[in-house]
Formats: sequence, C-alpha cells, structure tokens
Amino acid sequence: MRLMILSLLILASCASPAPQFFGATKHEVELEGIRFAVFVKETEAEVIRLGYLSRKNRVRVPDLMMQAAAQASGCRAIPNSLTSRIPRDTGEGRVDLDC
Repeated sequence: MRLMILSLLILASCASPAPQFFGATKHEVELEGIRFAVFVKETEAEVIRLGYLSRKNRVRVPDLMMQAAAQASGCRAIPNSLTSRIPRDTGEGRVDLDC
C-alpha cells in the first residue's frame, strides 16, 4: 500500500504533454503560488497544473492557465479559447495563441 501511494505521489509531480505536444517547448510558470507546466507548440499551448488544490481553490485556475500560456509563449492568449479534454477540469487545458 505504501509503495502504491509513493508511486502516485511521484507520478503526480511529473508533467508530460499529450502526444500532439511531443517536441513542444516546455516552460515552468508559477502564478499566485500555483505551479504550471506549459508546453508551447506553434500557436497553441497545453497547460498542466502541478500539485493538489482543494475544490474551492480551483476557481481561479482557468484564468491563471490563460496567463501562464501567455507568459510562457510570449504571445497573447486568445480569450475564451481554453478547452479541456474533461469538462471543467482544472488539471490541464489547451489555449490558442495569437503570435
């Protein structure tokens, strides 16, 4: 049981991109105490929130993901372009960029 918990903690601390972002440039960004891994490829970014947040603290994450994508890429994050493979998921998202 302890080994399983340790394995989950180790995996949770890693961030790897979706296959569409293999070869993308990885950036690490911290905003308001929340860490993100941002993978930038052409005019799109995949943003992965690192670490655990309680449900009430997740409310601000979508806006921070947009900011993280813009900061990492140096491009403007297109408003309302944030999407996720899982609706309302704050663990990962994709942002369209205007470069």
